Amino acid sequence: MKWAHFLHIYQPALQQRDIVDAVVNQSYRPLARHFKDNPHVRLTLNISGSLLELLDAYGYRDVIDDLREAGLRGHIEFTGSAQYHAFLPFLEPAEIERQIQINNETCKKYLGDAYQPKGFFPPEMAYTPALLPILEKYGFEWIILDEIAYNGKPGEVDYSKLYTIHGSTLHVFFKERRVSNVLMSGLARSVDTFAETLKGDIHTNHYLITGMDGETFGHHRPGLETTLFEILKSPLFESIEISDLLKEKYDVIECAPISSTWASSQSDIEKGIQFLSWSDPENEIHAMQWKFLKLASELVKHLDVSNPSYANARHLMDIANASDHFWWASAKPWWSLEMIEDGAYKLVEVVRSIPDVSVDSLAEASKLYEGIVSTAFHWQRTGKIREMMKSQYAVTRIPFKDRTLGKGGAEEGVYRAFIDMMKSLEVKARDRGEYEKAILWRDAQYKLEHKFDIYDAVNAIDLLRIEIPYEEVERTIQEYKDKYRSIRGGQPEQRGS
Repeated sequence: MKWAHFLHIYQPALQQRDIVDAVVNQSYRPLARHFKDNPHVRLTLNISGSLLELLDAYGYRDVIDDLREAGLRGHIEFTGSAQYHAFLPFLEPAEIERQIQINNETCKKYLGDAYQPKGFFPPEMAYTPALLPILEKYGFEWIILDEIAYNGKPGEVDYSKLYTIHGSTLHVFFKERRVSNVLMSGLARSVDTFAETLKGDIHTNHYLITGMDGETFGHHRPGLETTLFEILKSPLFESIEISDLLKEKYDVIECAPISSTWASSQSDIEKGIQFLSWSDPENEIHAMQWKFLKLASELVKHLDVSNPSYANARHLMDIANASDHFWWASAKPWWSLEMIEDGAYKLVEVVRSIPDVSVDSLAEASKLYEGIVSTAFHWQRTGKIREMMKSQYAVTRIPFKDRTLGKGGAEEGVYRAFIDMMKSLEVKARDRGEYEKAILWRDAQYKLEHKFDIYDAVNAIDLLRIEIPYEEVERTIQEYKDKYRSIRGGQPEQRGS
């Protein structure tokens, strides 16, 4: 099976030194060394220009050198992106172009001839059709998006075909959600376990595209980098770069991707709130953040490029375009007072850097900064944050047992199906010596039985749907429902003996 693995690595432009130190030593350095030294490696990597600058500033040139060498040896290909991880759907075309242009310049500076990007990764896989003419202008051949972008529903992409975008010269590649989630969640800790998630597809002409943050390996999940290295060299897979797929003889069909991100759910898209984590129509802080960003951007846009202060103001604006502070203000569930304030302060710096800026502009900037920060603290003090987090996952706050067994009828079969699937996974993990995983499934059964699943950050049912292909889960559920119906009497109540 042809497997194209995509990784995205990024740190904010002014990330603290201790955090960078940890991520480099736990993740970036072992990844870069392995990619360079092992000829079996083939994958596609996005490294943001802001991270390259940080690695240079903090003395981690060895990581840059290893990545560059891995690219020159043909082990990895690099993609284009936005220099400071801006949320592109909400930026004006000129700002999008600038983020792409300076990212290309930075990557070329540090990666040299190894940086020959054919593909483009929009941060957060955030897409709108307005990106297409800009990407064509810069000569990109393809874009990578989440599979939800295909038609708003998961599981609809045919990975035996390639896709072009209607009305565009670009190909589009879709990251497969389920297998990507199996890998980045740490549920697959061996080649066999990972291969098992693919079932029959592993012996077909289907290709696989997985995608995730590179920090997952070693930093967020210690030891998972070893699993990745083992899978990359397994003869079960033909590891390739995404661009290699353009050389393959797959049927090519047109599609029209919809606006979305790799965080969008089908429900979000149906409600028209697919950008919820960065622009929630009900989030007062988001509204102020975007208003502030527009104020700062307009001031920079109207500053004469010949002005001695232009270069500094422009650079501050580039950094302030980063998406981080919007995401951390979403409260569904991501929340950080520190990051919210940091983003607002960066915009204050932009406004203050404008020579002869008007009193009115300074006053508005001050008002927006104070409004963002005071509102964030108010939400924190009053408990609104917890309520917003609860409402985002309201359905998981109802015990699964109540949602199934408690309803009676055929739903009883649903509960029994999930318990039996978890028991089976527990036994398989135990027999393989994957005891950590066996404990996970043992505990999951206990939590469901005692209605403790509502306290999990990641619901046990979601984990099971990641572990087992969607079709198999649905088939098992239907079998248990059918079994229930076959033994159920024809009267509303069961007859006594």
